[in-house]
Amino acid sequence: MNIIIVGCGKVGYTLVEQLSNEEHNIIVVDKNSEKVQYITDNLDVMGVVGNGVSYQTLLEAGLSTANLVIAVTGSDEENLLCCVIAKKAGNCQTIARVRNPIYNSEIDFLKEEFGLAMIINPELIAAREIAKMFQFPSAIRVDTFARGKVEMLHCKLTKDSPLIGTKLMHLSQVVKVNVLVCEVLRGEDVIIPNGHFVFEEGDIIAIASNRKNARTFFKNAGIMKHPVKNAILAGGGKISYYLAKSLIASGIDVTIIEQNPNRADFLSEELPEATIILGDATDKAVLEEENYQTADGFACLTGLDEENILMALHVNASSQAKTVTKVNRITFQNVIDKLDLGSIIYPRITTADYIVKYVRSKSAVQDDNKVETLYKLANGKAEALEFNITAESGITNIPLQQLKIRPNTLIGSIYRSGKVIFPGGQDMIQVGDTVMVVLSGYRISDIEDILEDEEV
Repeated sequence: MNIIIVGCGKVGYTLVEQLSNEEHNIIVVDKNSEKVQYITDNLDVMGVVGNGVSYQTLLEAGLSTANLVIAVTGSDEENLLCCVIAKKAGNCQTIARVRNPIYNSEIDFLKEEFGLAMIINPELIAAREIAKMFQFPSAIRVDTFARGKVEMLHCKLTKDSPLIGTKLMHLSQVVKVNVLVCEVLRGEDVIIPNGHFVFEEGDIIAIASNRKNARTFFKNAGIMKHPVKNAILAGGGKISYYLAKSLIASGIDVTIIEQNPNRADFLSEELPEATIILGDATDKAVLEEENYQTADGFACLTGLDEENILMALHVNASSQAKTVTKVNRITFQNVIDKLDLGSIIYPRITTADYIVKYVRSKSAVQDDNKVETLYKLANGKAEALEFNITAESGITNIPLQQLKIRPNTLIGSIYRSGKVIFPGGQDMIQVGDTVMVVLSGYRISDIEDILEDEEV
């Protein structure tokens, strides 16, 4: 696809990085020449210096042949205007980043009236991801499929876990419940395990399960955390605002610590059910005054990665809280992932995943069986994808054990007529199913791509 990305900030850079790896033709646009220079020097893309809301600038960037324009500048209004111009002047789809909460209730109206393919709000997406982690605190990450009917839950095995030294084929005997282990991250290696796989300390495993079985699994695997009934949010930015609304609606007591008086006043007015504390969340005395040691949940959501990381390390060392740490920069992701930060949320990566899913679905040869959901796993080394099966094909009505499926591929679940199936060899994919697939080492846009190529 020919893609124009307007805005070379953190999200723009991550988008370019991921989409260029998928062999799309990309041109970036930004008013800041240094940002354009940096991104074109480091990634294999072309760049145009100019205002993305200018028709002439978009033409220079190749609007006449563009398939998609993505506007992710720092201004919601510029993003919307850029997409309107691109839609009117070019024959392309458009995606706009819109972050201001005042537009949140108008997203559907804006999308329809402006003819946008997607409006994306990184802070709202991040808040939803954090809310899922608080709702299931035993997991360090929760990915959902089939409209929430199927969940992939990630957890780290500690030295005390009874799973250490256990073969996968004997897992159900230890945890007393059936779950499907989809993927294991061991150091830098991504493993789609077979029955002879042996669990080791430090493994990060991803299981597909329903919530009832998952709770039994976590309890018997020795990694169960108690439910979150109250949470402290350090920092009162947009993510905290959206997260607080979600947690309050779920019956969780919320305290927000914010050091900007004007922002604290805004939060007090908009979130009357939350407790708003004017103070510095990195100040140990402030945390102690708010009894952080007794909090069930703690989210580190300030604007500085360093502050969030230090807070998470301190909270984890002195409390039993479920912690979530927001990290914006991903330069040192491998190092950060090894620290005891609880769950880590990278807003720009979650945002990019949503957009990559859309691009991947539009890149499919046909509309049947295209990507509906996509999650990057193991620092991008693996993927979990969801497909709606809308037509018969080479993967339907054939027992799974008879399909010639590519290595490092697992069919994680089938959702059919309100029932979740964790499939065995005799199960078959049928038209109308929603299918979740986990794979490593290659990318797909259509579920038939999991099949090995037939020899000529």
